[in-house]
Amino acid sequence: MNVTMQIPDELAQRLGGDISRRALEAFAAEEYKHDRMTKPELQQLLGIETSFQFDAFLKAHDVWIEYTLEDAERERLSLERLGF
Repeated sequence: MNVTMQIPDELAQRLGGDISRRALEAFAAEEYKHDRMTKPELQQLLGIETSFQFDAFLKAHDVWIEYTLEDAERERLSLERLGF
């Protein structure tokens, strides 16, 4: 699917950069933030290959992953089992 937006030339010139990519990233970040897109879907849409790139994308777009006390405890127990 292709989506087209009309942006006045003077505004587009002032905004500069790759507006199409920025619009796609903003859309993807919002959809992911509201659980309408999965991590693999977001990675495929944006061509994100590594977890580091994915984490950097989320951070750049102020998308924070919920991390509960239960998550922390599960990780602590896993590390303990591994001898850390």
